[in-house]
Amino acid sequence: MGQKTNRSAGAYKTLIKKLQDHSAKSAVVGLGYVGLPLSMELAHGGFRVTGFDISESKIKLLNSGRSDIDDVTHDTVQRAVSSGRFKATTDFKQISNMDTVSICVPTPLSKTKDPDVSFILSAVNNVKAYLKRGALVVLESTTYPGTTEDLILPLLQEGGRKVGKDFFLAFSPERVDPGNPRYNTKNTPRVVGGTTAECTKAAKIFYEQTMPNIHTVSSTRAAEMVKLLENTFRSVNIGLVNEVALMCDRLNLDVWEIIDAAATKPFGFMPFYPGPGLGGHCIPIDPHYLSWKLKSLNYYARFIELAGDINSSMPEWVVQRIVSMLNERFAKALNNTHILVLGVSYKPDIKDVRESPSLDVITLLEKMGAKVVYNDPFVQEIALNNANRKSVRLTAALLKKTDLTVILTHHSTYNYQWIVDHSKAVFDTRNATRSVRKNRDKIELL
Repeated sequence: MGQKTNRSAGAYKTLIKKLQDHSAKSAVVGLGYVGLPLSMELAHGGFRVTGFDISESKIKLLNSGRSDIDDVTHDTVQRAVSSGRFKATTDFKQISNMDTVSICVPTPLSKTKDPDVSFILSAVNNVKAYLKRGALVVLESTTYPGTTEDLILPLLQEGGRKVGKDFFLAFSPERVDPGNPRYNTKNTPRVVGGTTAECTKAAKIFYEQTMPNIHTVSSTRAAEMVKLLENTFRSVNIGLVNEVALMCDRLNLDVWEIIDAAATKPFGFMPFYPGPGLGGHCIPIDPHYLSWKLKSLNYYARFIELAGDINSSMPEWVVQRIVSMLNERFAKALNNTHILVLGVSYKPDIKDVRESPSLDVITLLEKMGAKVVYNDPFVQEIALNNANRKSVRLTAALLKKTDLTVILTHHSTYNYQWIVDHSKAVFDTRNATRSVRKNRDKIELL
């Protein structure tokens, strides 16, 4: 018994020493919007990092020193590769050499809005086959409370391995905000919760080597819940302000004026803004993870479900506003009307179109017979409704011949005064034209 205890203590001490002197070899599984920035921070902090992904084309691109992620420059990847601090591979056998393994794979919803943890399970099965004794495994993928303990832990303990002795397991939710110029992987505070006290401490020490602000919680379940609270908070408040926009439309009030006035209060109010719907990988999806989990405990998450209903209905409401605008201004039906959509990414100044409401609006417009083209300086091509679409060139001639210009993503690169001046009419779902001084009569706001 004493020998086993000493061996366990030895594995823990060895891991901690390697983390603190940066001799630990780190694996990052999944090299997308979460995994690649994490890999670069670890490499920059002095660790030797191996990135794992199932995409051969992504591996080839990264090993050539190029990035496919908005927030990671080609130069950053090139420096990491050239220094020998980073390499990418599809060969999971190399996990056997790794002292830490960070799992950063997607967690989408199924068509029935149930959690799809297949990517997590696939990654864990690849890892467990080659997991080194004494290694630290950290899940970063957003998921429901209990995933780490109920799904991952049993898989890693198969074959007699014991957590806290033969390996260490923790959860640390990603907090990536694509396109945010202020907060990034390094300076965003990191939440960590382990399956044992030693697991929490090991994960904390691991992240402390490259990130300055680490907050520990009591368990992996608590850490999982933290991320869901963060995004549920945003989803519910966006749902509220979207409903306020519907109310203001009925009351013939300008919702943007109302929000700006309310935001002058220095306490007790935080401004959120309406729009054509929710986008991105997190906010439209994460609250449903929590709602699904609670249904299994016979609890109905009413706020989450209501906010989800309102937010998901916004594209239809936008289309109905477009129908009304065309009818009232031009006595035109939507059928055969030429519409130009500006912006298809889910937020400004990035190329990410995941869950973008712009795609829903385009689909609905086309189903009603509209002829739709789009321009997006960040997204040159999209696959939509079994067809590839290319961004059209934004010209004065295009704006003049288009029946209606619809702003769905408020990119900072657009010259909104120029757009309004050359358009017949503009429907602005983002208040992007707030600074426009001339021809305001052409504009209708959400």
